[in-house]
Amino acid sequence: MSAIGRIHSFESCGTVDGPGIRFIVFLQGCLLRCKYCHNRDTWDPDDGKEATVEEIITEAKSYRHFMKASGGGITASGGEAMMQPEFVRDLFTAAKAEGIHTCLDTNGYVRKMTDVIDEVLDASDLVMLDLKQINDAIHRDLVGVPNKRILDFARYLQARNQLTWIRYVVVPGYTDNDESAHMLGEFIKDMDNIEKIEMLPYHKLGAHKWETMGYDYPLGDLEPPKKETMERIKSILEGYGKKVIF
Repeated sequence: MSAIGRIHSFESCGTVDGPGIRFIVFLQGCLLRCKYCHNRDTWDPDDGKEATVEEIITEAKSYRHFMKASGGGITASGGEAMMQPEFVRDLFTAAKAEGIHTCLDTNGYVRKMTDVIDEVLDASDLVMLDLKQINDAIHRDLVGVPNKRILDFARYLQARNQLTWIRYVVVPGYTDNDESAHMLGEFIKDMDNIEKIEMLPYHKLGAHKWETMGYDYPLGDLEPPKKETMERIKSILEGYGKKVIF
């Protein structure tokens, strides 16, 4: 029987969610409540539409030429992909059988380590892990949950020597200070599995989704960080021996 997932949407030629040109599957459902979430409509796990692995692979294969030429592949994102681990496992297994690169884009908030989590990671060529804030008090304020499970997941990726990119969103007043950058650098400096850190500047492109759904956007008064801020954070993180881009 075909594995069925609950999907928010697809992006056929994505260029920012992993290497190369990618077919991105945005899965429905998320346990974090990020104040800056640009996919507010993905939170409810019962929304979206159902899709089978076969349907997605068939669609993705029509872009195989672009993916192969650019070193791209399939990315499972969200929402939070690891809320549907069985589906992601089956999707990635099918993708790899077709010779398609697989990338897991996750916030790392895994409630319980199970065999299926390992099976997802076994089928993932690359993990992009969001480390939103190492300071737990700020993390709770910014995204609504403690960061212990996320940091434990990061350590687990290290133990597996899983190829990982770290994503760090620079949010004014929350993650744009030197102390937060140094805490992140200290946390990951000895993790040899991390290929690079991808800094993402905060933006308000998803604010309209909050408003359309009848919610106030929590960070409406914030403006994106200045280039000087991004350069300063980049310099701090590079001091811990990691490649950093933005």
